[in-house]
Amino acid sequence: MVEPFSAVDVIKAKRQKQELSTPQIDWVIDAYTRGAVADEQMAALAMAILLNGMNQQEIVQWTQAMINSGERMDFSNITVPTVDKHSTGGVGDKITLPLAPLVAACGAAVPQLSGRGLGHTGGTLDKMESIRGWRADLSNDEMHQILQKVGAVICAAGPGLAPADKKLYALRDVTATVEAIPLIASSIMSKKIAEGASGLILDVKTGNGAFMSDPNMARELAQTMVNLGKDAGVNTRALITAMDVPLGLAVGNALEVQESIEILQGGGPADVRELTLRLAREMLEIVGIATDPEEKLDNGQAFDVWKAMVAAQGGDNDAPLPTAKFEHTITAGSTGTVTGMNALAVGIAAWRLGAGRARKEDQVSLGAGIALHAKPGQEIQAGQPLLTMFTDEEGRFEVAQQALDEAPITIGSSDQRIDQLPLIVERIS
Repeated sequence: MVEPFSAVDVIKAKRQKQELSTPQIDWVIDAYTRGAVADEQMAALAMAILLNGMNQQEIVQWTQAMINSGERMDFSNITVPTVDKHSTGGVGDKITLPLAPLVAACGAAVPQLSGRGLGHTGGTLDKMESIRGWRADLSNDEMHQILQKVGAVICAAGPGLAPADKKLYALRDVTATVEAIPLIASSIMSKKIAEGASGLILDVKTGNGAFMSDPNMARELAQTMVNLGKDAGVNTRALITAMDVPLGLAVGNALEVQESIEILQGGGPADVRELTLRLAREMLEIVGIATDPEEKLDNGQAFDVWKAMVAAQGGDNDAPLPTAKFEHTITAGSTGTVTGMNALAVGIAAWRLGAGRARKEDQVSLGAGIALHAKPGQEIQAGQPLLTMFTDEEGRFEVAQQALDEAPITIGSSDQRIDQLPLIVERIS
């Protein structure tokens, strides 16, 4: 086969800050997917994109080319509106777990295609696998059946969905090009558009524990993704939300499942409840459903959907969640008000305890993680528990403690200013 373009010429064009044409983009994504463009060539192009950027038309076409590399899902047989949510991830971000059944309880269908954790940010599928028997891998038919019957499904994306993205994502991870906003936006949105939901809410995290720690970069990413969604005919909005402090009080797989169940039973930490309800209202509004999600959360209907969803994917709702073999509690060294807590440090500590993975093939410890007993703004007495670490390997406590020591939790006076982002930083529609 004679290729219509040369990879070297495409790389050179972007290196010289030229706009790539639609035929060039279509070709390079297709050629890379089938192996005609080598990894080292795509790595060079990704670096040129990181350094020189892409305009909106290039990003739109790049995203479309990745969608075209695989299959599109079709939910036209689902009798209620379909709406999805995507989070860029953070520490203690378990919102998908209570959110999907809550929105389903309000009358929408939620096809939540999720991923696994890498580094200090947790993965939804890892959390759900804390439930005995639960299956992440479903066929398209199984997914449709569960959506029609239950209203919500949380599962892994199939291999046919945007295969170009899977290949490019792995390459970006090892070539220091993950941070390129055009590539992040097209990676997320190619999968979400191919997934086929009619509405999409994006939860873009910012703060020290987020992938996009700079609020300005978070805003640029959010706006880029909203534009991509709308251009593809998907009603899309974004919330920029805080990730400078862990979300909720639980960080780690089984610990976060337990906290999610507490939310679904009408309890749980105030910040997790607030963000769950806010995202639910956005999702329902975008598909024209005028039901109050708070009522469904408090009357048990959302929890009923959760149990049905878990059971439909083979999960045992009555099985105890995994627990770690060892635990160690850190107490407050002084009396006062908690004034500072670094989400990244807590996330790295939980990761080192075994809750996360350094490589995609690593196994996670389902019971490992951190339970927080106080957060910024709360008063604490000297000697009271500040946090508890859980692990299956006692030797991990020391390396986890090192992460916390590098950005320690601070305790000050009640009148000391607490420098913390609001839970909802900005809304982009």
